[in-house]
Amino acid sequence: MRVLYFHQHFSTRAGAAGTRSYEMAKRLIERGHSVTMVCASNRMGQSGLTGDFIRGSRSGLVEGIEVIEFDLGYSNRLSFVKRVVVFLQYAVRSTRLALKEEYDLLFATSAPLTAAIPGIAMKSLRREKRPFVFEIRDPWPDSPRALGAIKNPIVLGLMEWLETLAYRAADGYIALSPGMVQAFTKKGVPKERVAMIPNGCDNECVEPSSLRRFDLVGIEPGDFVAVFTGAHGFANGLDRLIDAASMLMSRGQDGLKIVLIGDGAKKEALQRRVKQEGLADVVLFFDPIPKEVLQPLLTQADLGLMLLENVPVFYYGCSPNKFFDYLSCGIPVLVNHQGWVRDMLEESRCGFYADPSDPNALADEIELAMKLPNDARLSMGLRARRLGEERFDRRDLSNLFVDVIEETLDRWTQRADHLPSSRRA
Repeated sequence: MRVLYFHQHFSTRAGAAGTRSYEMAKRLIERGHSVTMVCASNRMGQSGLTGDFIRGSRSGLVEGIEVIEFDLGYSNRLSFVKRVVVFLQYAVRSTRLALKEEYDLLFATSAPLTAAIPGIAMKSLRREKRPFVFEIRDPWPDSPRALGAIKNPIVLGLMEWLETLAYRAADGYIALSPGMVQAFTKKGVPKERVAMIPNGCDNECVEPSSLRRFDLVGIEPGDFVAVFTGAHGFANGLDRLIDAASMLMSRGQDGLKIVLIGDGAKKEALQRRVKQEGLADVVLFFDPIPKEVLQPLLTQADLGLMLLENVPVFYYGCSPNKFFDYLSCGIPVLVNHQGWVRDMLEESRCGFYADPSDPNALADEIELAMKLPNDARLSMGLRARRLGEERFDRRDLSNLFVDVIEETLDRWTQRADHLPSSRRA
């Protein structure tokens, strides 16, 4: 099977972005299929290509994946308008490929929701149609609406219209969380047609460690390291973390280091605040670190921070990469939002929960983690790793992903075989 795979933010493990599409593409290849990955430049990601862009694109083979990369720089720092422009540019250029390339199945993954446009266009405009599998990673347009990032009713209406078109055009559906399954079903997609395949743990790539030697500038042996990785954006609620750090210092909690690794639209504002409040020795900022380097580093942290704004749509509508990275690295996790991630954490006894509306609660939970005996914290981390191995191992999830792709093509082929020849196009 030849799969034409659209993911605007594709990255290999050499980048500092999520690697789900890389892992899924690799498993497709291992099971005998070919993959053409269509992506765009990303400040956090690495496509694996190093040649020059020619007429706005470059292509080549990356670990068996045929990669086509558009020269369309994306960053979490971009304004909303600039993001929309980049999203639409990617969608237009991707649609051209969807209409002219030879392939057996088209796969597209959001966010952004505009990633579905090539599949919609193929179904509407291409004479020789192909099956289309659509995956939703984030609850668009619900999340930007809830965060207030998009308020214009016309724009929101257009997004909902695009969402409906995507669901109607697709032949197969993949969701990353219970809330994303509901996003499909509320638009009329039968629940049994939706496969829930969450983000996963790369357990084979990293081994938990009992050492606590977090090797970054500003951290001393014996410091308690609570780490946050990923986007420093409006959805992450990091101001409350600064509030909590200030409270902990006023309580005399020496030896605490709160480490933020990543980038985003709010990073400079957070750094200014930390400096103004005299917290620069406690709250440390670092640039994004490639995943292949970051994961071994995380095994030496004391606590992983999984923080979001207090927005109900996130409770069951997110499948955060960093949470699964913390599990695979065998460290306890602190979450500040309700929903399925909190439920798993509490059932498995591998972390802490803080009320998202109360910075005091976040400070209390970090302080509780600091006061735990080392062996108790280590046991909690081992339970986190066990959860990652038993329920979220990337190898198992990527095999399920390939099963969905293969089954969708089989259904399509069987249906096409029974159509009159005049309707098969």
